[in-house]
This record gives sequence, structure tokens and C-alpha cells, in this order.
Amino acid sequence: MRFIFRSLRTRSAQQRLIDIVSVLVLSAGAVIILIPFFWMISTALKQNGDVFLVPPQWIPDNPRWENFSDAYAQLKLDVYAFNTFFIVTAVMIGTLLSASFAAYGFARLQAPGRDTIFMLLLATLMLPGAVTLVPTYLMFNTIGWINTFLPLTIPAFFGSAYFVFLMRQFYITIPRELEESAMIDGASVYRIWWSIMLPLSGPVLATIAVFTFVGTYNDFFNPLIYLSDESKRTIAVALSYLSGSPRSVAKMNLMMAAVTLSIIPPILLFIGAQRYFVRGIVTTGIKG
Repeated sequence: MRFIFRSLRTRSAQQRLIDIVSVLVLSAGAVIILIPFFWMISTALKQNGDVFLVPPQWIPDNPRWENFSDAYAQLKLDVYAFNTFFIVTAVMIGTLLSASFAAYGFARLQAPGRDTIFMLLLATLMLPGAVTLVPTYLMFNTIGWINTFLPLTIPAFFGSAYFVFLMRQFYITIPRELEESAMIDGASVYRIWWSIMLPLSGPVLATIAVFTFVGTYNDFFNPLIYLSDESKRTIAVALSYLSGSPRSVAKMNLMMAAVTLSIIPPILLFIGAQRYFVRGIVTTGIKG
């Protein structure tokens, strides 16, 4: 009996030591990851001549809060923010509708060649964007969509292979009895998808919404390729015009102030949808 108690005390001490070491390692990793974030905020509050001081100055002596208003006015963030949020909203709506609708068909409906079509859809994930860039650009140019928001928004309404896969994996975990009960009551396939499947898919829909928002909000390449008018720029493209020379001190603090303002919406979205986001990541791979 004495040996058992000694063993339990030893095991408990070892577990506490492991927990302490884990917390220390994770805390150190979190600090390292947050260093660029702290440096961005520090630079955004510095005077013009304090950006490249050696040794670096982490806490400015006289924080210049005017950098945020100057960056907002110089970059015309209101115009570019409207363009960005219009594109992001359209892409999110199109992605959520198309991915959920297509995934329901792959998860529940019986059709010849369904699994083959699904495998072909997943195979498109292996195609790099550089392969389809030129033919896609030529197609949009032929139909007159260049320098409009259409090439950036309309494709979202035709589904994304990765998000269709996530939605399908989640639909498989939903009991079929719910659909069978709705069918007995006379509900159609579209009514089942809209009134039963979508309300139960909150976690995975939040996951897709976060991924879509962040990916579209930070997209630099596609708006640069398809949009040429300055009035149609997005925030990601507009920020590049503040970079200037690597030694351009006058613009570096303004650029960091603009970047700080631009990351507020994604951070707020992630904080608001964090619970559903984590739950969606966990549940989408439970059953295959």
C-alpha cells in the first residue's frame, strides 16, 4: 500500500512538472509569434526618424497617434474598405451557398458516378493557380469582365473543392433520421437542405466563413491582375503603394499604421466566431 501511494505521488509530481514545462514552452512560442505584431504597433506609433533606430526602440517616447489618421487619409481607406468588403461579402455568400448545396448532394443524394465526380473535384486541389491563370484571364477578358468585380466574386458561386469537402464531412455526421422524418412530412430535397441541414451546420459554416473572409480580405494577386482603376483597389493592393523604398522612413510608420487598421476586421471576426471555428475544425473530420 505504501508503494502505491509513493507511486501516485511520484506520478502526480511528474505530471505537474510536464504541465509546467508545457506552459513555459507554449508561452515562449506565443511571445515569439507575437513579436512581429508588437513591432508593427510600435512602428505605427513612432515619429518619422525613430523607425530605424539602433538599438530598436520598442516603446516610443512620444507616441504619434496621428499616424493612424494620416494613413487613413493618405490611403483613402474608406474607398478601399468599401471595395474590399463588397468583394468579401459577395464571395462569402457565394461560397457558403455553393459549398453547402454541392456538399449535400455528395453526402446524401444517390446518383450514378457521384463518388467519381467527387474524386475529380478533389483532384482539382492539386492544380496550382499559375496553371489556370492565363486561360482564366483570357476567358474573363473575352466576356468583358476585366476591371470589374465580377472575376473576383462570381466564381465563388460555383463552389470550392476544399470547402465542399469540409461540408460533406460534416453532413455525413448528421443522422439520416432527421431527413427521413422531413420526407414523411412532405419536405423536398431543397427544403431539407435549407431548413434542416443548414441550421445544424453552424460550426462548419463559421469555419468556412472565417477561412473565406481572411483569404479574400488578404488576397493581393487577383485584385492586382483583374482591377486596374485606382477607385476599385482593395486594401491589400492599396497597402503595397505605401511601402515605397525599404529605407523610406516617412512611409514606414504610416504603412504600419494602415496595416494595424486593416487587421482589425479579421481579428474581430475570429474572436466572434472562435468557438464555432474550433468546433467546426474538430467535427468536420469525425466520419468519412
